[in-house]
Amino acid sequence: MIREDLRNVAIIAHVDHGKTTLVDEMLKQGGVFRDNQVVADRVMDNNDLERERGITILAKNTAAHYKGVKINIIDTPGHADFGGEVERVLKMVNGVLLLVDAFEGPMPQTRFVLQKALELGHKIIIVVNKVDKPGARPAEVADEVLELLLELDATEEQLESPVVYCSGRTGTATMDASAEGEDLTPMFETILSHIPGPEGDAEKPLQMLVSSIDYNEYVGRIAIGRIENGSLKANQDVTICDYHQDRKPYRSKVVNIYQIEGLKRVPATEVSVGDIVCFSGVENITIGDTVCQLGLEEPLPFVKISEPTVEMTFSVNDSPFAGREGKFVTSRQIRDRLFRELLKDVSLRINETENTDSFRVCGRGEMHLSILIETMRREGYEFQVSTPKVLYKEIDGKLYEPMEELVIDVPEESLGSVMEKMGSRKGELTHMQQVGSRFKVEFIIPSRGLFGYRSEFMTDTRGEGIMNAVFHDYQPFKGDIPTRATGSLIVFETGESVTYGLYNAQERGVLFIGAGVPVYEGMIIGSNPKGDDMAVNVCKRKQMTNTRASGSDDALRLVPPRRLSLEDSLEFIGDDELVEVTPKSIRLRKKILDNNLRMKSTNKKV
Repeated sequence: MIREDLRNVAIIAHVDHGKTTLVDEMLKQGGVFRDNQVVADRVMDNNDLERERGITILAKNTAAHYKGVKINIIDTPGHADFGGEVERVLKMVNGVLLLVDAFEGPMPQTRFVLQKALELGHKIIIVVNKVDKPGARPAEVADEVLELLLELDATEEQLESPVVYCSGRTGTATMDASAEGEDLTPMFETILSHIPGPEGDAEKPLQMLVSSIDYNEYVGRIAIGRIENGSLKANQDVTICDYHQDRKPYRSKVVNIYQIEGLKRVPATEVSVGDIVCFSGVENITIGDTVCQLGLEEPLPFVKISEPTVEMTFSVNDSPFAGREGKFVTSRQIRDRLFRELLKDVSLRINETENTDSFRVCGRGEMHLSILIETMRREGYEFQVSTPKVLYKEIDGKLYEPMEELVIDVPEESLGSVMEKMGSRKGELTHMQQVGSRFKVEFIIPSRGLFGYRSEFMTDTRGEGIMNAVFHDYQPFKGDIPTRATGSLIVFETGESVTYGLYNAQERGVLFIGAGVPVYEGMIIGSNPKGDDMAVNVCKRKQMTNTRASGSDDALRLVPPRRLSLEDSLEFIGDDELVEVTPKSIRLRKKILDNNLRMKSTNKKV
């Protein structure tokens, strides 16, 4: 049985190539919204962090209608740290729209997601997006995608994939690179003609693979997946089993079933082969489980989720300012929140440590973990985190470390400094290409070599560089990599920063704070370019004497401080430092706050 009234499609692309904007237009032209309805831009990014950063973090399902056919669309994340989301959702679809920027061309994540789609034998539609962008080169980019397909050993059928040229912003598409489109009709027609409807047997026993999990405070876990065979009814008893046999099969009951229409979940009483559905009622269900007919265990194969490569330690805030700004501050509250995150993020690992106040949190990259930290602080949590570390593996008695495939796009004048930095960080050049006055350079580099490099890179390229990395593989340990060259400016005594103290301190390096900020001993308030840590007294006031008043000299001029974001802070800290995260503040501090104890500890190590 082939469902001709249904198409299941995923949109895959590198970060910022315009997936979510294109989905907006597909929904508008697919009859989801009323003609007079006011719709926000990037309507699928329904999370504050996604809207602020302009990236998709969680894969999301929606559906549009065209000529009586329902098109289930899955918008996937483009950032490599959320690649676990993409791997899973591809199991729900029969074809993909591979979106590529008409100026940038294929990037590392494009290769990663395309390879996953080809392995599953999916039909591909190449969508060259942003054809109205200045400097766009749609025809060349289409050829680059075909070269990529050849590199990835695509079948002959996949090499003949249709190419659609479109502008997601204006909602137009065309099959001819030199012609202007009017609307998205050519894209909808290509989806109907090129991507097959889902296949399955409605008479066979029920089989449904769970590819994604949502969580709701009221109903608990909500499983999302596609019906492979048979049909499913509300309040039906089922057997839950697992292909990798990590758990014994068990009996459960599907309570509520929902189908996706536009941006809403609509209750359904019965669903059949090919439908992408959500259901609640099964408490411990997880990604990779198969829902089967009661008593008939036939689990469906499922990819193992890629292992994490980076770890950080989350611990209870024990600074002098602890508990002033946070709503949830105890180890029990932090533990409960971290383990709740595991319910919907399967790429995350959380291990308890010997110390009850700290937890090892492992993820796919710095971005993956920083999104979790930012989400928690917005919810009112207060805690502190250590510097990120890579997870090593021992294979045949040798130490192996994670490597990244790094693509850098820089102006010609910045190429020399970037190549020099890559060399010192054990980066290995694999490809270089000149595009106009810019260079596109590819490296294989240890993951730890990228820690703390992004801010240096932006300085070296004067803000004009673009860098993107994706996990490559594990390779033998590459040796020591020099850590940051700067030291820290550390507060000498607890109090409030004043202009006079800051004026004297700013001669020592770059400051991170201004006047009138509460500080404590051991807090880091700047960087020292000489490379050594230095204690500075930013609370020092000018003394009055009987010959002059405290304000009688010329006004002191302070250099504006460099404000660090959460990512900047994580990049800056060293092994003996922590980031204190609260709903209102992000502070840097030494692990040992007392200046004398810290000096003794440093001398012992020497």
